[in-house]
Amino acid sequence: MGVATRQLARDARRTSCRCGLAGFTLIELMIVVAVIMILLGMAVGMYQRSVLRAREAALHQDLMVLRKAIDNYTLDKEAAPQSLDDLKQAGYIRDIPLDPITHQADWSTGTCDSVMSVDQTTTGICDVHSNSDAVSPFENTAYSSW
Repeated sequence: MGVATRQLARDARRTSCRCGLAGFTLIELMIVVAVIMILLGMAVGMYQRSVLRAREAALHQDLMVLRKAIDNYTLDKEAAPQSLDDLKQAGYIRDIPLDPITHQADWSTGTCDSVMSVDQTTTGICDVHSNSDAVSPFENTAYSSW
């Protein structure tokens, strides 16, 4: 075999190798896109769960603050508040917070006939709950029962 024949064979191999490396096949691109779509679907689901957990944590915090303000108002004024606006007007809370689940300030208040102290003259609001009928997927209880 001559030098020219060997050179021709080498050139033929290089040319065929370059054609095979020119790009991706359609099947390879479809697999990559499918994997990306699966990962995106998982990420969106995890994001939505974390947003819901944050809303539930905010609801727990808001309920705790409102209940503490009701107790402080009742002990200080020796009368329970008649509405959440009483807490705002007396300066126990700056604003009535929005319910993180319903996105409205539509809290459900509960009245009690019992008194917190001997000096308490009137009854009124003693508890507050979310006005949402939804059920927490994490605790399996209705938000209105918290």
